[in-house]
Amino acid sequence: MNEKSGCLSNLSMDKKPSRVLWQCPPYENNMKILLINPEVPNTFWSLKSALKFVSKNALLPPLGLLTVAAMLPESFEKKLIDMNTVPLYDRDIKWADYVFITGMVIQKNSVDRIIERCKRLNVKIVAGGPLFTAFPEAYLKIDHLVLKEAEITLPAFLRDLENGCLESFYTTREKPDLKETPIPQWDLINMKKYALMGIQYSRGCPFNCDFCDITALLGRKVRTKTTSQIINELESLYVRKWRGDVFFVDDNFIGKRQQLKNELLPAIISWMEKRKHPFAFNTQVSIDMVDDEELMTLMARAGFDCVFIGIESPNDSSLAECNKTQNVGRDVVAAVKKIQRFGMQVQAGFIVGFDSDKPGVFDKLISLIQDSGVVTAMVGLLNAPRGTKLYKKLMSENRLTNPPTGDNMDYTMNFIPKMDIHQLLGGYQKVLNTIYSPKHYYKRIKIFLKNYNISNKTRLKVSYSNIKAFFRSTWQIGMIEKGKIHYWMLILWSLKSPRRLTLAVRLSIYGFHFRKMLENLNNQMKELAATSSNQYNSVDHG
Repeated sequence: MNEKSGCLSNLSMDKKPSRVLWQCPPYENNMKILLINPEVPNTFWSLKSALKFVSKNALLPPLGLLTVAAMLPESFEKKLIDMNTVPLYDRDIKWADYVFITGMVIQKNSVDRIIERCKRLNVKIVAGGPLFTAFPEAYLKIDHLVLKEAEITLPAFLRDLENGCLESFYTTREKPDLKETPIPQWDLINMKKYALMGIQYSRGCPFNCDFCDITALLGRKVRTKTTSQIINELESLYVRKWRGDVFFVDDNFIGKRQQLKNELLPAIISWMEKRKHPFAFNTQVSIDMVDDEELMTLMARAGFDCVFIGIESPNDSSLAECNKTQNVGRDVVAAVKKIQRFGMQVQAGFIVGFDSDKPGVFDKLISLIQDSGVVTAMVGLLNAPRGTKLYKKLMSENRLTNPPTGDNMDYTMNFIPKMDIHQLLGGYQKVLNTIYSPKHYYKRIKIFLKNYNISNKTRLKVSYSNIKAFFRSTWQIGMIEKGKIHYWMLILWSLKSPRRLTLAVRLSIYGFHFRKMLENLNNQMKELAATSSNQYNSVDHG
């Protein structure tokens, strides 16, 4: 710290900063802050084609930016532009004293365009988030990089701002106490534009998979908010008239299992009963959840009806290779079906391209997905994000190529695989074309719905949005799209149960989006076919 100016300067990576809370010092002068969430391209998870059926613009609001906004002084005038819901105009940028930008790797192209516009209009930029934390050297032209977790580095920036001695770089090795994290500033967004709301209970993951950058960013020690914080955040959504799905964005929601069972889930159950079940929850978990029936029972009672699990591979050798120890030796089909019987749909991620993968992996993966009834199956090519153990291993083997795009379903990899690239891409394409063909996809929905326990769910609430989506699906999917016979067979089968019908329609709409994405990917594959050999024979560690 500069004794005369009171500046914190940039937080040293070698020295632990003194405890820094998110509360900010008072400011005499108002400051105008524009927070920008860059555009996300159309991907598997964007569900852009599906969102049109329910007249929504984006899946989730930018939870990180909304939380950062709540950390800024109340005297600051704040605006938030989510480019996935509204356009960004030059007049918005010129209004601001500072533009705050977040970003993930997949948003890089939009980020670059925003930076160019801010520079052209001579407005200072403050940037943070996974993209900038992973590649700070690529963004040295940005005025102020505020990296890692904002509960520590943002207050340092704000104190230097108050004292007139800003640095260009703020980072830390410290991990903040989430008990200091404020409720997101929901009034900066129009909730009606989103399909889900987001909430965060914990950061970090107790596991350490080689290809995952979560532990590099957030650590293996799981840190949580208090139960009262979560209940207050749920209440904040409720009083703003949100009704519907809420996504717990935690990378592994069950990282502190006993705390969940003893404190949080009973409190959510009580709150949901008091408020007459306004929300349905979904989240991400590890597959070992299936070993704890008490946990699954409590989650279902609390209103969780869907979980995403990283299943990754049908081969134990590939799981062992990437240190996915919690998955090794499991009967995955039995595990998935058990979770479904407890009242939770299982969405899952799968990966091909491990060194241990052999040509037979593609057919095994198709069988696993079909037999388990995992309707929403995200199958991607292995990539190595910077900072992961896999990245370091591949660098030591001189196998890295281009930086990852952030979209592991765009037929690109950032390293040279052991399997012949043409065989790998051909097998990958076979998996996608099979599991998302109407015949296989609708069969999978039926397998899931036959096994899914709906009996423990609350009374069905059919909204205007549900009705509108149904009639739009009957026209777009039931009349126009190829393979419509499979749609109508599912709808007719589902009519005996209104709950099944609602889910059948939703999953059919998801399938429409997945097939649209697959069509784009197949066109991209044709373009890549002629150039893939050159791409993967060129090694650049840039």
